[in-house]
Amino acid sequence: MLEKTNRINLLFDFYEPLLTEKQRTFLKLYFHDDYSLGEIAENFEISRQAVYEHIKRAEQTLGDYEDKLKLLDKHEQRMKLRGELMQVLDTCDCEPELKRKTSLIFDTMIGMD
Repeated sequence: MLEKTNRINLLFDFYEPLLTEKQRTFLKLYFHDDYSLGEIAENFEISRQAVYEHIKRAEQTLGDYEDKLKLLDKHEQRMKLRGELMQVLDTCDCEPELKRKTSLIFDTMIGMD
């Protein structure tokens, strides 16, 4: 369950603006704030089943966006490359300032600055 929650949170980070307001609200409450279905249902005066269906539809929408756009997949690939670059820099005999600049350039290229 934790792995699924982490994945949904990552997808949410990438695709939040593409979701409806209700989808954003329910996903935030359920996955970020750890509300139960019952608590969400009570706050919005709807059934637990309706909350469950909204959340499932939102999860499916996030999955559909990822299938088409691959933003999370590309991000994970960049992070893997960053790790490999850091390992290479750690083992090279170059000046610390060159290592720092190289790391900064790569982070800027991948949008982590």
